[in-house]
Amino acid sequence: MIPVIGLVIGIVAGFLLEPTVPVYLQPYLPIAVVAALDALFGGLRALLDGIFDDRVFLVSFLSNVLVAGFIVFLGDQLGVGSQLSTGVVVVLGIRIFSNVAAIRRHIFKA
Repeated sequence: MIPVIGLVIGIVAGFLLEPTVPVYLQPYLPIAVVAALDALFGGLRALLDGIFDDRVFLVSFLSNVLVAGFIVFLGDQLGVGSQLSTGVVVVLGIRIFSNVAAIRRHIFKA
């Protein structure tokens, strides 16, 4: 129940405060969202498999976002930011779809 309350408070705060992302962080936001979704679906899959650990989830969530952001930053410094961003999205996208497939198999027994 506490996570749902936190989610509702976060959504309401977002609508009321209307935060803006600084221009220098805007290229990293989509990558951070995809990395966070990867950790979220991985956590849901682990929960359904009965092996969920909150510490593992937190470390996975934070490390996914940081590593993905670092890869994009490194790509920007090397002048190939869009190519590395695409690579990160493809890899994390494959992981997301793999986790969603496992979740679907678990829920529908198919």
